[in-house]
Amino acid sequence: MASRPESLELLLEVSLLLSSKLDVSELLETIMQLSSRVVNAETASLLLVDPKTNELYFDVALGLAPELSRIRLKMGQGIAGSCAQEGRTLVINDVRKDARWSATMDKTSGFVTRSILAAPMKIKGRTIGVVEAINKIEGGFSDDDIRVFEAFASQAAVAVENARLFASVIEEKARLDTMFSQMTDAALLIDGRGAVLIANGSASRHLGAALEGASHLERAFGGFAVTPSIPELLASSQPSVRFEAVRERPKELILAGAASVIRFEQLGRQPASTGRLILFRDVTAERHEDALKRSFLSLISHKLKTPLASITGYSQLLVEDLQSEGSKEIVGRSVSAILAQGNKLSSLVDKLLNYTVLEELRDSDIARDAVSVDELAAEALASLKGWLDDQKGSVQVRPAPGLLIDGDRLLLRDVIKNLIENGVKFSTGDKSVELWAEPQGGQVAVHVRDRGPGIPPEEQGKIFDRFYQVEASFTGQVEGWGLGLPFVKKVVESHGGRVRLDSSLGSGTTVTVWLPAGTAARLADGAAA
Repeated sequence: MASRPESLELLLEVSLLLSSKLDVSELLETIMQLSSRVVNAETASLLLVDPKTNELYFDVALGLAPELSRIRLKMGQGIAGSCAQEGRTLVINDVRKDARWSATMDKTSGFVTRSILAAPMKIKGRTIGVVEAINKIEGGFSDDDIRVFEAFASQAAVAVENARLFASVIEEKARLDTMFSQMTDAALLIDGRGAVLIANGSASRHLGAALEGASHLERAFGGFAVTPSIPELLASSQPSVRFEAVRERPKELILAGAASVIRFEQLGRQPASTGRLILFRDVTAERHEDALKRSFLSLISHKLKTPLASITGYSQLLVEDLQSEGSKEIVGRSVSAILAQGNKLSSLVDKLLNYTVLEELRDSDIARDAVSVDELAAEALASLKGWLDDQKGSVQVRPAPGLLIDGDRLLLRDVIKNLIENGVKFSTGDKSVELWAEPQGGQVAVHVRDRGPGIPPEEQGKIFDRFYQVEASFTGQVEGWGLGLPFVKKVVESHGGRVRLDSSLGSGTTVTVWLPAGTAARLADGAAA
């Protein structure tokens, strides 16, 4: 038997060894190996309490048959069950003389049990398992063995509980990481002081380099104007605070979300602390759409008001003139004005409807024919003849015989028509527009140049946005929906082409579209069809 100093030294060694194990499986193996060693027994077994059924089961049984892992003991059943139920150490130096012992396990394993020292593993008054030393190598288990084994069982219980808590924390963190990574919204978890604890991939994509190595929420949103400010957000007593973060450069980005208070439960007796879960998403497109809707409502009200005012005004004049049997001159002038304004109103609505239809256009809806550029120009000019006369505009077309474009004839005609309309409307003084086309590396470049004042550099990036119009005070252009160039861009890109705007103040504007070149063979196929 080991002396007391040796026993204390062994327990210290055991304590250090157990405290170094945080993996539950590895820890249980270590407990099994040490159980027999601390009291000099042949082997050992370890049973844990299943919290769901309150039964004991063999997690590890060194030197015993695998079949033992399927055996379960109720509280009070057998020596281990009695030890767990009573919560005290049991010593049986001759198991054959103890009524609680059953030979079933020996028959299952082929092992011969002579003596058992069983100690409960308890943590905070709760039994979590039973550790057994089996068959004392020399003599029977002594009182010193009991004291050493009880101390060992206590150390083992603490080690198992800590390992379980650690495993639970790791599992919870993995679950949280998985949840964070799969969230479509950007997410940041911060503590009460604003330190960033966790960030998901979406947050990294939105915040970019600012988030890398960021130790604080304020730094994570560096470059953004946040409303309310980060200090105000952190100091708020509200359970949830909505916020907006706006970055102007290098590209506008608007993030909106909420910061919600969460509680962090602490181990031991420390009070719970609070942090915040920051959830946000990119609402830039939504805000632009909202602005577009507001702009559209304002625009449609303005555009429809003038022709409707003319129609109602001249209609009233007609009624009064007919009632007073007035002159035919007034009637004729009124009818002409009503017709002109009605046509303008009809044209505005047609353009709006055409663009709406184009928004739903699919690739399969686009015809693919070889179309002559000269024919497209001629058809566009024919449809604009009356309008050009009213505008006192002219178009100088450079013929391009034999030059073909692969695409939808009607849509491409409307592209050229819109380019001409746009050029004439933007021109001042001499409303003359040039139109020409040329082959360029498997594509056809169609150019339309006007003699207007040019487009300011800050406006050029917006000119293809729906409903956008350069200030009338700058260009003198007040007609239309601002859908001409957006229509052109939509059609050209649906054909696999591209659009470019070249403009200098005081030197006019040239719009160029590149479209796939057609072939004579496709032209013949289209004619045959």
